Amino acid sequence: MHTIDVNQAQQHLPELIEETISGDVVVITKSGHPVVKLVPITNTKNQRLFGTAKGLIKISDDFEEPLKDFKEYM
Repeated sequence: MHTIDVNQAQQHLPELIEETISGDVVVITKSGHPVVKLVPITNTKNQRLFGTAKGLIKISDDFEEPLKDFKEYM
């Protein structure tokens, strides 16, 4: 974890972002008190797109018909 004052952070923001991307955590302080934490974003989930499985699923014509194995119970 890297700690830096807000005034120095303003001058070195691109470098701090690169540190964060590489996995480090950067804490920005103001008057000696921590106010901001820069952390890398990880494990972003991909959004599911509606309609991407279209045409991949087939339902047979007799889908709603009773199963032959259960005729004796009907």
